Amino acid sequence: MDSKPLSLDQQVALETQRYMVKVYGWMCLALVITGFVAWYTAKYTDLLDFILSTRWMFFALIILQIVSVLVLVSQINRMSAQVATFVFLLYSLLFGLTLSMIFHVYTEESIALTFFVTAGTFGIMSAWGYTTKTDLTKWGNLLLMGLVALVLTSLINYFLKSTTLYWITTGVGVLIFVGLTAYDTQKIKNLNIIGNEGSDEDHKEAIMGALTLYLDFINLFLYLLRIFGRRK
Repeated sequence: MDSKPLSLDQQVALETQRYMVKVYGWMCLALVITGFVAWYTAKYTDLLDFILSTRWMFFALIILQIVSVLVLVSQINRMSAQVATFVFLLYSLLFGLTLSMIFHVYTEESIALTFFVTAGTFGIMSAWGYTTKTDLTKWGNLLLMGLVALVLTSLINYFLKSTTLYWITTGVGVLIFVGLTAYDTQKIKNLNIIGNEGSDEDHKEAIMGALTLYLDFINLFLYLLRIFGRRK
């Protein structure tokens, strides 16, 4: 017996699901690269010592990360799908080098605990953002303003060294990136162009979506590490 042909809405839903699987797949691959590079760099202290040998070496890595993200975001339409993928994975590798310092500061057990808490929180909020019928667009401006305020406050507290302000920014940071996880998931889902599945454009859309959720995950992890991390 022939199966009943899928309706247009069902076809759109299936294509969207396949697209989001690609987004999560690239995001997870980037996280694996970041985590492995961070662990490997911390384990072999000579490499970590080399990174921290001078202040300029560390800041050079930061600058390379910023440049790679800016190039990816601003030039994505001019890149081939292969180049976009390479730049994204290169960024995850560079971030792993700088992230290796957390193994120097915190115990591996508390880092692992924080990762699982982050993964659980991220998974719940991303699933909600994907399935909810509530329009989360109105969250965007509020979260963006909160993020700008968070960055400015953190910069000010770098000089003030206020413990109270440190914990306030920690709590606010967690809330902001929890909200961004749901908001960005819905935005990525809605921005998917139906009908270009398998094309280079579809691949680049998935890479950009993966970059957005990767940054949400990493930042949420770093703020939760302030709470769950146990210093050596």
